[in-house]
Amino acid sequence: MSQESSQSLNRELVELIFGSASIRRWNDQINPMEFTELDKQAHKVIIAWALARCEEDQRGPGQVQWRMLVEGALFELLQRIILTDIKPPVFHRMMAENGPQLNQWVLQELRPLTSRVRGGFRERMEAYLLEPRYAVREKRILKAAHYLATQWEFNILYQLCPFIRGIERIKGEIEDQLEDHIDLIGVQKIALKRKTYEFLELCAQLRFQKRWSQTPRIPATSVLGHMLMVAIMTYLALCDTQACDQRIVNGFQGALFHDLPEALTRDITSPVKNAVEGLADTIKKFENLQMEEKVQPLVPPHWYRDLSYFTADEFENRAVVEGRILTGLSFSELEGQYNDARFQPLDGEIVCCADKLAAFIEAVESMGNGVVPRHLQEGVTRLWAEYQGCRVGPVNFGQVFADFKELLPGGGSHG
Repeated sequence: MSQESSQSLNRELVELIFGSASIRRWNDQINPMEFTELDKQAHKVIIAWALARCEEDQRGPGQVQWRMLVEGALFELLQRIILTDIKPPVFHRMMAENGPQLNQWVLQELRPLTSRVRGGFRERMEAYLLEPRYAVREKRILKAAHYLATQWEFNILYQLCPFIRGIERIKGEIEDQLEDHIDLIGVQKIALKRKTYEFLELCAQLRFQKRWSQTPRIPATSVLGHMLMVAIMTYLALCDTQACDQRIVNGFQGALFHDLPEALTRDITSPVKNAVEGLADTIKKFENLQMEEKVQPLVPPHWYRDLSYFTADEFENRAVVEGRILTGLSFSELEGQYNDARFQPLDGEIVCCADKLAAFIEAVESMGNGVVPRHLQEGVTRLWAEYQGCRVGPVNFGQVFADFKELLPGGGSHG
């Protein structure tokens, strides 16, 4: 493995995070569908986005430190991966009585990986997990989002087996936690089960949609989980650039929502989009139309403006100048001329590379688990041919592709 694997976006850290796709939730209950930790965390982050927007709408801009929120979500995911398989009541009791010691152990376990992420990542993770006064509002938003995502899962289980012993106690505990967060205006809006609730339900449908839907895979990841993986890898890649905080936040959010139109159109694979000249443009126009018809009525105009900015040209570098969106910018232009919050810069090129890397990882991990259908082999060959040696500014995506290719049966000789 090359020394350049020491970049913030590296195989070892990404593998650890992708492993959450294999962590099953509610595995002591009857399951009508497979709940995974990756899907739960992705759902939680989107809910947290909506709660944070509601807070700023109600209390004014600047109420939420968005980079803290983004990083807090990642810190909590990493914590949960290390402490996997602990039942929630036990986990919360442990954290209440031995939280600092447990978090110290988590940080120690993660130190070899988090130390490689540039820009003070490890130090901020230590502050987040160990200092009660750090990111207080952001922690509260993420905690509320956690229980709302848990409630969504639980409601599915409850409909199937309301007779299970102890299920009413679980229902009450979740509702008690949400009542404790009722001061958040977003929690109140979601409780009404009107527009904000419907928007989040639309996003939640992406938990049902599987990636590579015509191909067996292990693990079989969802579109929603894929979106979070792309967002995290975009964030990690931007840690190796000179990106300002707003550019990092925009990159994460742009990646998090980049496949939102698939909730309306379902997944259309790249080979199909490229099979006929002009088909990709036709699909994109239809997706934009569906966003206007189905999403715009559910969210405030300024939310929809941002969602459109994230999804309309999701793989284009862009910035906003005097109210006009500039697309087709080079990385060097974003890094230099537009690397300022007032321009709302967004690295679509990095989002694109992270998206293709996520697809490559999904295929490689399945093949490493012994499920090697033709579609995955073809996907790996196609993506490797396109992205070997790929760089975006200082970010060596090609090296990460090469490092994951080593996991293929035969040590990477395939393709």
